[in-house]
Amino acid sequence: MLFLVVFAGAWVGAYVLRRPLRRWPWLFYALAGVLDAVGLVGSSAGLPRWLWMALFELEREALLPLALFAVVMFIGCFRKESFVGRSLLPVRSELSILACILSLEHVAAYLQSYLPRIAALSAASPMVVGGFVVAVALLVLLAILGTTSLKLVRRAMPSRLWKAVQRLAYPFFVLVFVHVLFMLAPSAMNGGTAAQVSVVVYAALWGVYAALRIGRFLVDRREPGAAEGPVDLSGVRTPLAGECPEGALSS
Repeated sequence: MLFLVVFAGAWVGAYVLRRPLRRWPWLFYALAGVLDAVGLVGSSAGLPRWLWMALFELEREALLPLALFAVVMFIGCFRKESFVGRSLLPVRSELSILACILSLEHVAAYLQSYLPRIAALSAASPMVVGGFVVAVALLVLLAILGTTSLKLVRRAMPSRLWKAVQRLAYPFFVLVFVHVLFMLAPSAMNGGTAAQVSVVVYAALWGVYAALRIGRFLVDRREPGAAEGPVDLSGVRTPLAGECPEGALSS
C-alpha cells in the first residue's frame, strides 16, 4: 500500500533532514507552502503529469501530512534516551508544524469539492456528511495544535496550560482515523479491494500506536525518575518549575 511507503519515507526523511530542519525550520515551512500552492493550481498550470500525480497523491490525498503526523505521534512511544528519541524528539514540533502546513492543500481542495454537496443535503450521503463533520473538528484541532507548536507561542504560555492543550493530539489522531474510515467505508462496503486493504492497514497502524503508547505509559509509571518529575500519557515528564515544557504533539 502506498501509505506504508510514504510512512517509511517520512521516517527516513525526518532523520536525514533533522539537523537542517532544526536549524532552518522556516525554510521548510515556506517550501511546504509552495508545494501547497503548486498542488492547488497544478491541474491548470501545465505541470508534467508525473509531477502532478505525485503532488496529488502526496498532498491532495493527504498521504504525506498523515504520514508526518503518524511519525510525530510514534516518536512519543520511544524513551528520550533511545536512538529515536535522541534523533527525532528535538524536531518533533517542527515536524508537526510541517504536517499542518502540508495539510492545507487537502483541506482547501476538499472544502471546494464537498461544500456544495453538503449545502445540498439531498445530494449528500450520510458518510459524506459524517466525514465532513469530523473534518471540521479536525480543522479546529489542527489550528490549535499547529499554532501552539510554534516556539514563540509555546514559550508565552504557562507550561501546564500548554501541556493540557497538547493532549488534544490524542483526540486529533483518533479523529483522523475516523475521518479516514468515513472516506473509505463506501468503497470498502461495495467490495473495493484497495479500500478494504487501506482500512486494514490504517486500523493496524493505529492499533500498534495505541499498544506502544500504553506500554510506554506503563513503563514510565513504574520508573518515574524522582528528580525528573512524573510522566503522563503524553510520553514526557511534567516540567519542573522554570523548565521548558514538552508535550504530545511537539517537543
